Amino acid sequence: MAITIRYTKPTLIRKDMDAVLQTMVDEKIGPGEKRREFIKLFALYIDKKDGIAVRSYVDAITYSIQALKLEENSTIAISLFAPRVYEYVIKKLGYNIFLTDSDEYSQPKIEDVQRAIIENNVKALIVFSPLGSLYRNVDDYKELSIPIIEDVSESLASEFEEVKAGSLGDIVICQFEEDGIISTAGGAIAVSRSQEIIDSLKKETEKIRKYTDLPDMNASLGIMQLQKLDSTIARRREIFNAFYQSLIKGEGKPFLTGNKNFLANGYTFPVVIENMMDEALQFSEKMGIEVKKSFTSTIGYKYLDRFDLYPNSVGPLSRCISFPLYPLLKSTDVDTIEKVLRHIS
Repeated sequence: MAITIRYTKPTLIRKDMDAVLQTMVDEKIGPGEKRREFIKLFALYIDKKDGIAVRSYVDAITYSIQALKLEENSTIAISLFAPRVYEYVIKKLGYNIFLTDSDEYSQPKIEDVQRAIIENNVKALIVFSPLGSLYRNVDDYKELSIPIIEDVSESLASEFEEVKAGSLGDIVICQFEEDGIISTAGGAIAVSRSQEIIDSLKKETEKIRKYTDLPDMNASLGIMQLQKLDSTIARRREIFNAFYQSLIKGEGKPFLTGNKNFLANGYTFPVVIENMMDEALQFSEKMGIEVKKSFTSTIGYKYLDRFDLYPNSVGPLSRCISFPLYPLLKSTDVDTIEKVLRHIS
C-alpha cells in the first residue's frame, strides 16, 4: 500500500502564508524588525530575555558554545540522545566530548555528569530532551555549577508540574526546520536571561550578521506560529493522549512514561518495540503510515553495542520507532494510527 500518512507535515495555514507574503510586499525580506520581534516573543515564551536568530542550526550551536568562553581543551558533557550535529560542532571547536548515560526520563544522568566534572574536566553540559521528553528537577542540574545549554527543539512546550522546557538552560537553543514544533522553513534561535551571555552571542555574529541572521521572511512565519502555539500544542496533546490510550490497550510500551503531572508537547509519538521491530515497521507501512526509527541521527546510534557503558540508553536508542503526530492529521489518519498502535507490542 502506498504511503498516505506522511511522517511529518509543517503546521502551516493561510495566515502564515499571508504573513510571509506581506514581508515580500513590504520589500523587507532580509534580516530586520521581524527577526527582532521573533526573538523577543520566543524569549518571552520560555522566560528568557534576548538572543540571536540565525539561518542554521549549526550556527546556533556553534555561537552558543563559543559564548560560554570555555577554557582550551575543556570537555562538554552530552547525552547519547542528542543529534550528531553536536558532536561535529564540539569537535570542530576543539573541545572534548563526554557521553553520559540517561536517566529514566531520557535526560543526562546526573551521577555521570558529577563524576565527569571531577575526573574528565567537564566544564559545560548540553541537555537535549528527545521526542517531547523533559527533565523533572531543575535544581539537581543547577547544583552541578557548570553552564548548561538546553536544546528544546523537540521538547518546546512540554511541562512537568511547574517545570517547563527552557527552564534549565543558561542558553536555550531551538531549531525551526520543517519537522519542528515551530517551523520557519529553516533556521534556529539561541536565547538567554544573562546579559553577559546575550552580549557574547551577539558579538559572535556581529561581523557576519548579513550572512547569518534569520531573514524577516522566515521570522514572520515564526511569529505567526508562535502566536498560535498554545492551540497547536493543545491539538498535539489531544492526539498524543488518544495514541497513548490505544497503545497501552494493546500492551505496547510508550517511550514517554505516563504521568498525570507530565504534559508532552506531542512532537511525535514514540514507541519502544521489545521485539520484531521490522515487522512493526512493515505493518505500519502496509497500513499506509510512514514510521521511522527514532534515533538514527543521534550521537548514540553508533554505540548500540555498548550496553556496558550506557545501559539505560542503548535499549531505547535501538528499539524505538516514531509515529506521525501533527495537528493537520485528519481524523481518519488518527483512527488508522490508533488501530496500528493497538496491534503492536
